[in-house]
Amino acid sequence: MGRIVVISTGGTIASRWQGSGFAADADGREVMATAPLPEGVDVEVVDLFSVNSPRLTTAHQLTLLHTVHEVLADPDVEGVVVTHGTDTLEESAFLVDLHHHDPRTVVFTGAQQPMGTEDGDGPGNLYDALLTAATTRGLGVLIAFAGRVHAARGTVKTQTLAADAFADPSGEWLGKVGFGKVTVLRRPRRPEPLALPAMPELAPRVDMVMHHADGDAVLLNAAVEAGAKGVVLVATGAGNATPQIVEAVRDAVARGVLVALTTRVAAGPVTEIYTHGGAVDLVAAGAVPTGTLRAGQARIALLAALLASTDPAERVRVLREALREPEVALATA
Repeated sequence: MGRIVVISTGGTIASRWQGSGFAADADGREVMATAPLPEGVDVEVVDLFSVNSPRLTTAHQLTLLHTVHEVLADPDVEGVVVTHGTDTLEESAFLVDLHHHDPRTVVFTGAQQPMGTEDGDGPGNLYDALLTAATTRGLGVLIAFAGRVHAARGTVKTQTLAADAFADPSGEWLGKVGFGKVTVLRRPRRPEPLALPAMPELAPRVDMVMHHADGDAVLLNAAVEAGAKGVVLVATGAGNATPQIVEAVRDAVARGVLVALTTRVAAGPVTEIYTHGGAVDLVAAGAVPTGTLRAGQARIALLAALLASTDPAERVRVLREALREPEVALATA
């Protein structure tokens, strides 16, 4: 099957007991030593960093993005696997997917149980990711977890502790792994990939603000005053808030801040139905609806748009393209 490069970034799959809890401290070669290799696969390990994924910064994620592109510059590489903590895996995978223009597959995986656990899930997940990276093409960036294969776009962590940790609440999974074979059930149609951004000296600040009963504009305004260049408004229902928040969104947009509108509801699209502070008014005020993408990935789309251009109109265009709902086709093979 060829040469697969495993980029190790830490997470539970690389975690060991630290006296009061678990934390990532194993390098990629130690992680790889726990897993069987699919027949015919040769592995090269890149130790990028080893941290618990809640501690990841934009600088970490952009370093990972650039590293994936550098690895794929080698035509002898058949695919890439990224081992990653599950807490922010959905964000990093989506960032790489937005900029992925290569037919070779990049697969993210991790674990819900630390390495060395008797019934740990890391070795099996890593085997599935290697097999998926070695045997699929043209699917963008994927997440392999608990015997299932998911498209990066739309897939989020849905279980805090259970082994089957990832799903797209608004869609179907992409494929499955079993008996040494990857079965692809459908193929995602993705927007045109974005150009690889430069590594900024200082990454733009992008914040999230959640609406709730009694919610006001204080936190949204505070984010703007703190220097946020982008804000994700996590609204209620199909994307609703209050007239006061609508005015805050309008003011933020007038100051050049990108605002994306998502919802705290697990599944379903943001939809312009209600006024009096609802999505009808928020979109009219300049907020960009995110479809079925949720807060973490909406934030990544904002980040990508901010890094793509300094022109405000172009940033909005890039954001809308990054958030565009892709069509999904049945697999042809």
